[in-house]
Amino acid sequence: MKQTCSRLFALFIVLLPCITLAAPPILVPAWQTDVVFEQPESVAYDVINKQLYVSNINGSGMDVDGDGYISLLSLDGKVIDLHWLKGLNAPKGLTVVGNELFIADINELIVVDIQTKTITQRYLAPDAKFLNDVAADEQGNIYVSAFLTHSLYRLANGKFELWLQGEELEVPNGLLVENNQLLVASWGIMTDGFATTVAGHMKTINLKNKQIQSLGDKTPVGNLDGLESDGNGNYFVTDWVAGKLLHITPSGISTSLISLDKGSADHTVLHEQGLIIIPMMLTGKVLAYQIKK
Repeated sequence: MKQTCSRLFALFIVLLPCITLAAPPILVPAWQTDVVFEQPESVAYDVINKQLYVSNINGSGMDVDGDGYISLLSLDGKVIDLHWLKGLNAPKGLTVVGNELFIADINELIVVDIQTKTITQRYLAPDAKFLNDVAADEQGNIYVSAFLTHSLYRLANGKFELWLQGEELEVPNGLLVENNQLLVASWGIMTDGFATTVAGHMKTINLKNKQIQSLGDKTPVGNLDGLESDGNGNYFVTDWVAGKLLHITPSGISTSLISLDKGSADHTVLHEQGLIIIPMMLTGKVLAYQIKK
């Protein structure tokens, strides 16, 4: 019996590195668009209509100028309608829930009926200066990061209100709801402009008690932007300043998957198609990569 246990223990020790150190996915280029977009910040997938929406800031990210718009893109990278929805200001984060598109636009959360291509609701956040990413939970509540005010807003039961605020959020950017938690990709501790003294890392927020915890040991990772699940318990995260796509584990360990240009923004992941689609804000194009297991 002792000999059998010893053999099993030895086998476990041999297999342990394989279990805990699974290799990150390999990505290969799938397609890229022409340089036709104007500061594309976010891409969202419409699972019902099998199409992509791309937000275009087209100017300052804080100017109420009416020059922002949403583009419509096919899954193979063809522009269906460059100016699908016009008259916005500086649209950034997007998410689709059913037949509605939710858009973060400076200090408003805008709701669009996709079928009629009309704005059906505008929810104002008067104290917000730079609403950024948008994410939905299973109940249909919508969470929005407020980039410059260390704040998170929530739309629930028809009310759009400040949900959580504090410097511990360290300039929240990308959002993802998963397992009764709101995951946050933080930009970092900012100084002048968008520069940081300490780069950001991922955080988790309990949706019930709003307790904030760091993913890992608070090691700085980067100026984080887009945040999506890889479908295997890890995360695909963009670093806007460094121009990278990162793969981050639940323990906070970060691996660089792709080196990109500066401005890699709020991407989306299509698990069924095995695609990662990344808007490149400073170069005006959208890139797609195939995920190889």
